[in-house]
Amino acid sequence: MRAWQVVTPGPMGTGPLRAAELPVPEPGPGQVRLRVDACGVCRTDLHLAEGDLGPHRPRTVPGHEVVGRVDAIGPGVALAPDTAVAPDTDAATPPSVEPGAEGLLGAVDSLGAAGSLGAADVGVGVGPRGVRLGDRLGVAWLASTDGTCVYCARGAENLCPASTYTGWDVDGGYAEYVCVRADYAYRLPTGYSDAELAPLLCAGIVGYRALRRAELPPGGRLGIYGFGASAHLAAQVAIAQGARVHVLTRSARAQALALELGAASASGAYDAPPEPLDAAVLFAPVGELVPVALAALDRGGTLSVAGIHLSDIPPLVYADHLFQERDLRSTTANTRADGAEFLAIAAEHRLAVTVSPYPLAAADRALGDLAADRVTGAAVLLP
Repeated sequence: MRAWQVVTPGPMGTGPLRAAELPVPEPGPGQVRLRVDACGVCRTDLHLAEGDLGPHRPRTVPGHEVVGRVDAIGPGVALAPDTAVAPDTDAATPPSVEPGAEGLLGAVDSLGAAGSLGAADVGVGVGPRGVRLGDRLGVAWLASTDGTCVYCARGAENLCPASTYTGWDVDGGYAEYVCVRADYAYRLPTGYSDAELAPLLCAGIVGYRALRRAELPPGGRLGIYGFGASAHLAAQVAIAQGARVHVLTRSARAQALALELGAASASGAYDAPPEPLDAAVLFAPVGELVPVALAALDRGGTLSVAGIHLSDIPPLVYADHLFQERDLRSTTANTRADGAEFLAIAAEHRLAVTVSPYPLAAADRALGDLAADRVTGAAVLLP
């Protein structure tokens, strides 16, 4: 299969991402294999390619915003009751779909639920209803946890010391096929194209967690610093929930998009917002913006940092940045519950997902454009 691997991490100009021809992976116990129909290009992929995040294994296939159709089912995965095609993980080639089942690719969404998929039907894991060939599922950043540690026990699996991640510890979606644990795959809402769904699986989910971490009060004043794939989705969620959103970003294109999506104002990243903020989320991976955003908070406000990587934060002045009970919080990945909650919101409120499509063959160009701030909304790889 066609794929891309991070060979030697470094600046995009040095070619850290290389095209490769790899064997089609076989699903192991508890896994399903997806034929990839779309994969979002996340800034985390850029951090991995450029070495900001150290490699966890050599020649990893990046990509953790994956939408695809099930084309092979591993041992131990529950099958949908009417599934006539048994899993065949010993086959040298992908199993064929039985005659008449081809229609499942377009007519049936995740977990065999035909027709419209509402907010109550999206979620994580194949569940007791099982899975069938052709089901549309999503793959996100969190690939596995141990399920036994103190963090998993209290519902904070995103903090599990044994957690693994798609496109970092296991191969991701910059490829034609990907395998995923069935209990970490997501059922997806209808009404979105594959390309629109892909960014929801990390940009959307992690942005939603960062928004929750900011503890925005009902009808509150929210500042969003940076306005890429994740921020433009989080802003819509906040607006739908009654917030007044102020976007602060250096890109004139992003400022225009923010206003189009309903932001109350849009200005430069270092500008002061037009009113004090009850909460703010920092999406730009720029540590210099931390004191800027903290200074913009009203008393009792919270700044949530959304990224997995951040440049160094300048010294803070206690009286200016933290006094009057201003809080600074980080956001670490997401739980599967976060994903289920966010996808339910996306099913109920049709989000406007701004997509910049690229062919899979141009994955290196997509990452280069992201590094150079040439992407509006979310870059998405298509086969």
